[in-house]
Amino acid sequence: MSLPTAATPSATPLQAGEARQLLKVATESLLGHFAEICEGAVIVDRQARIVWMNERYPKRLGVADPAAAIGQPVESILPNSLMREVVDTGRPIMLDIMDFGEESFVVVRLPLRDKGGTVIGGIGLMLLDDARSLAPLVSRFNRLKLDYADSQRRLAEARRAKYTLSSIIGASAACLAFKQQARRAARTRAPVLIQGETGTGKELLAQAIHNASLRADKPFVAVNIAAIPETLLESEFFGTAPGAFTGAERKGREGKFKLADGGTLFLDEIGDMSAALQAKLLRVLQEGEFEALGSNRLEPVDVRLVAATSRDLQAEVEAGRFRTDLYYRLNVVTLSIPPLRERLSDLPPLCEHMLEALCRKLGLPLRDISAEAVQRLHQHHWPGNIRELQNVLERALMMSDGEILAQADIDAVLPAAKAAAPAPANLSLAEAIAEAERNSIRKALAACAGNKARAAAELGISRTSLYEKIALLGLG
Repeated sequence: MSLPTAATPSATPLQAGEARQLLKVATESLLGHFAEICEGAVIVDRQARIVWMNERYPKRLGVADPAAAIGQPVESILPNSLMREVVDTGRPIMLDIMDFGEESFVVVRLPLRDKGGTVIGGIGLMLLDDARSLAPLVSRFNRLKLDYADSQRRLAEARRAKYTLSSIIGASAACLAFKQQARRAARTRAPVLIQGETGTGKELLAQAIHNASLRADKPFVAVNIAAIPETLLESEFFGTAPGAFTGAERKGREGKFKLADGGTLFLDEIGDMSAALQAKLLRVLQEGEFEALGSNRLEPVDVRLVAATSRDLQAEVEAGRFRTDLYYRLNVVTLSIPPLRERLSDLPPLCEHMLEALCRKLGLPLRDISAEAVQRLHQHHWPGNIRELQNVLERALMMSDGEILAQADIDAVLPAAKAAAPAPANLSLAEAIAEAERNSIRKALAACAGNKARAAAELGISRTSLYEKIALLGLG
């Protein structure tokens, strides 16, 4: 059974006269309240002379004759006082520690102003008579400072390029040639365009160029254009102004150009960029400034651009899918990474390096690989290049118990690695490569029951690249 409720009278609006009276009472009683609850209070005039002290302050300071302190410069009673600075500058000093003899007090100093806003004096309040009372607060503040500094340090490390030119393993003529070109590119400030098949190590080369340049101590920021939805790319590049759109961060968000300022911005799979974003990127490269999403303010930026693509950008330009002017802006220094099948003599050092890194990562004893197993690797076409090689070695390590990876261990994870059949004499090199890619994609799709996402991962390429190859090779 519910109980009857009494009608609630509606609240009457606060009258202007009542508000002014309340404010007057609060103002007049404020000093009295502070004087009661504080360990000490002192008021000085415009010349920083003491005009009033509450009863506690002289006792805390050991002043024998409080009346004699009135009219004296505040420093004569409190040698370490900063009240003169407060009345001279008109700025408060909040939560400070004042030493007096062997004691320390926690104090607040505030300026006093007349109705016209002119500083006519100041008030000092001793909140605590023992600074150690603030130890928990100070400790927490220091912890937060350390955590923030540590976060900033880790973020800076994450944006620092890890690889150098010595990280590129190989001594073949093709490998040595593009490493030498990379050294030359690092000495310039010009944009660099890296071309190579998927899995050849384009980002590794970009990091190596950054670390060999004069910007090595600045940020290295990487963006994979194919991995970010088209609708988010502009804000990812240029950032957003506070409240730029519904759901945007209140403080705004810095984009990759801002984060890379002074350093290197690496744009992977730049061939996947839309025409609209190509135009905006071109403007940044030409003018050296950008505009955040939702902002009307131009911000200068100094970024060295390194772009990479697995597409033939020249063909994309001819097909009208890539801007000619942007292509020539990017194509100042071009580096082509040879595919693994064109430098098979690098397989032994690559395997040695990868096995050591993989054993460390997987917590396994150091393993070696037999000459027969390496020879078997020579027989594979390697459409996924270095990334595919790493995948094969990792799977072989997980499936093998021996101290040395044998040919049988490679056969177990690479059943399709049979001796490459000689291409018909009437096929060009490009046609033979296309046929090999066609066979590899067919087998991957069959092994993954038609699941293109899994097939792309198995081949070591992006899903976008897989769809393109399916269309290009007539497998749709």
